[in-house]
Amino acid sequence: MSDYYEILGVSRDATTEEIKRAYRKLARQNHPDIAGPEAEDRFKEITRAHEVLSNPEKRQQYDMGGGEGGYGAGFGFSDMFDFFAAAAGGGTTRGPASRTRRGQDALVRLTLTLDEVTFGVSKDIEVDTAVLCEVCQGSCTRPGTHPTTCPTCQGRGSVQRVARSFFGNIMTSAPCSDCGGYGTLLSDPCPECSGEGRVRARRTVTVNVPAGVDDGTRVKLTAQGEIGPGGGPAGDLYVEIREKAHEVFVRRGDDLHCTIEIPMTAAALGTVVSLETLDGERDVDIAPGSQPGHQITLRDLGVGRLNRSGRGSLHIHLDVQIPDHLTDEQQELLRQLSVLRGEERPEARISSAKPGVFQRLKDTFAGR
Repeated sequence: MSDYYEILGVSRDATTEEIKRAYRKLARQNHPDIAGPEAEDRFKEITRAHEVLSNPEKRQQYDMGGGEGGYGAGFGFSDMFDFFAAAAGGGTTRGPASRTRRGQDALVRLTLTLDEVTFGVSKDIEVDTAVLCEVCQGSCTRPGTHPTTCPTCQGRGSVQRVARSFFGNIMTSAPCSDCGGYGTLLSDPCPECSGEGRVRARRTVTVNVPAGVDDGTRVKLTAQGEIGPGGGPAGDLYVEIREKAHEVFVRRGDDLHCTIEIPMTAAALGTVVSLETLDGERDVDIAPGSQPGHQITLRDLGVGRLNRSGRGSLHIHLDVQIPDHLTDEQQELLRQLSVLRGEERPEARISSAKPGVFQRLKDTFAGR
């Protein structure tokens, strides 16, 4: 049995880090691409020694004299796993793994005004993401070079070995530790992306936000996320909408609500007031005898309906202002009015509770 410690040139009490350093040094010196094809056997011997001594379980078995073979000494838990996998799959492998993979999805947040979500808007946003490396164009290697075939697995991405079990010898397969299962080595990786095939950058993306989106809605931009490793296809970009509160209008679904204050006399006699809406200035007719809390509805002045035609309504709530400071002349005029209306000494009357009252209270406490 070969002395793996002697092959790597380390002592028997060497640490795992010392073993790795020794292996990296010897592997560079004896790599067939550097030392020539005649060094291939030596390279495989060094790789096998490292595979055993860098694994604590295998190293313990080796130090106990079990070597590489023999059930109970060299046939550990990982080998048992390989055995059952091979028994189920016939020992076949799927081939080398691809360095090209799909990129991750990304999420950004975009704050919009009420005007923008009402009518829809097109926005340019900047995102920090992974983009294709312009130097290697996703090949991961320095321009003019190519990945080299892994000499350990001969490009298969996996290595096979014979293990002894209760059932006799069986061929097992595991990803190649030298190339990571890719079947190739990046002997000269791209200096710009360090062999990733992509780099981090800030880029501008245009998002078209439809009318009627709610706070928290996510707009999906297909293939606008991160470019994958090895120049793989991009993931998706999700833009989460945040709606900024308006100073005047409150949104409830597709409808808008606002409150306007009018004097008591205007509510009693009726009037026309001007209101600045999202569509410009509009005249609002106040009917004579309007009561506090009275609602006036203006159709099609609300928020655009998402993925549907038309818009919601604008609901105007009246807040009738009762004067609390009157001049003597004003007080006298109100006394005359109360006489004319027979209200000098009004009797308190308890009115029946109407659904509208409870609904307004519910809306108030619910913050609607």
